Amino acid sequence: MELNLEFISTKLIKPSIPTPQHLKNYKLSFFDQLAEREHMPLLLFYSHDNNNNDDKFDEKLEKSLSRILSHVYPAAGRLSRDRCSIDCLDQGVKFTKAKVNCKFNDFINQIQNDLNLALFFFPQDIQNLKDADFDSTPPMVVQVTKFECGGIAISISASHPVMDGFSNFKFVYEWAKVCKLGISANQIDFMSFDFGEILPARDLSSIFPNRVHPVELEAKFIAKRFFINEQTISSLRDKFTGAINSGELCFKPSRVEIITAILWRALIRVSEAKHGYLRRSLVFFPVNLRGKISLHLKENAFGNYVMDAPILFVPKKNKMELHDFVTLIRNSVQKAIDACAIGSADDIIATVANSYKEIFSSKEWGTDNDEVDKCIISSLCKFPMKDADFGRGKPSLMHFGLRNFHSCWMYDAECESICVQVDLKDSYMSLFECESDIKAFTNGNQERIQLQPLL
Repeated sequence: MELNLEFISTKLIKPSIPTPQHLKNYKLSFFDQLAEREHMPLLLFYSHDNNNNDDKFDEKLEKSLSRILSHVYPAAGRLSRDRCSIDCLDQGVKFTKAKVNCKFNDFINQIQNDLNLALFFFPQDIQNLKDADFDSTPPMVVQVTKFECGGIAISISASHPVMDGFSNFKFVYEWAKVCKLGISANQIDFMSFDFGEILPARDLSSIFPNRVHPVELEAKFIAKRFFINEQTISSLRDKFTGAINSGELCFKPSRVEIITAILWRALIRVSEAKHGYLRRSLVFFPVNLRGKISLHLKENAFGNYVMDAPILFVPKKNKMELHDFVTLIRNSVQKAIDACAIGSADDIIATVANSYKEIFSSKEWGTDNDEVDKCIISSLCKFPMKDADFGRGKPSLMHFGLRNFHSCWMYDAECESICVQVDLKDSYMSLFECESDIKAFTNGNQERIQLQPLL
């Protein structure tokens, strides 16, 4: 069945309480400047709820969004011309309502075979944004799409230079809570907004060139989802017992480290199969720095408080055993955290700038070097997306990311399991699925999508 989308209305949702005069200009931070100039879409699907009147639910969504924007006021503003602040004049969040010619259950059956169908529900105006259009696009764009049976898809797309994954997911979770419980605007208080004062924006041209991941718009990307239950994770942990007993591994790896190691080794082997030789590989592993450095910054800080820890694999220098990958991952992430853990704001900026310069500006690892395989592997575990209940229960399905770069995303799923969303070029995915680690990792099967919550 071909999906057809019909747009019903578009409006700007503004804060229910006007932003005070002293908050009209929100200062961006140094870390905000480092973020890619793109939108990060989060897509949540909810099945039909017989207890909800659709018209009243639409009204609750809009009113609760308006109330929460009174607290998260930068999301309703616009980037300033100098790109170092947000003009918070209550311009509003773009809110679009649409409907699709498909029943929710039929769509779930279709998406089992083609996860790319999720992209159909992203707001159209946030994909492939040209640089000139980026600043004028609202920092947050919302689209609510109704299925024929009453199920809905809610897409929340946030501007990366304004907010990171933590801020985005926290916003969505709290918005859902405000919608479900009817919390008033003056009771909403879950984020702090002073990061730009503590670590202010700088003239990046004097520090290092723009940090941009290569985007391959011409390549066809495929997404697959795998579910790893706690029993499988435990059996994977057991494989490291020998390395621990022999002293080759001096710590018990976390589940995220184990899964990252398996995904990365599989990607390296896929690249070797495609090119005929073992190549260097660079993983960008985003690290949430909240609570990890010495600056007087609250753990619920709004904005970008994340650093991409670079993890480098060099053939012959690095070995291919899983415990070697786990050690490499642990050491690289800890090195990035330690570099930012102490010192003044200027010290942290200098450290991060030097770290990124070594990667993005180097001939050996830079974005222009086609002899290096690059990917993002990110853990979104412990973020509260799976509990985003707008009054219709937990989401039945979630999708994240624009799918324009080799990426692996890990989410918490039900019953202590983990969902892994893998975004790869079509030619890589066919090899990736057949890779021995992945077959063992997923017990040879991708789990089918069910109607109960999956996250």
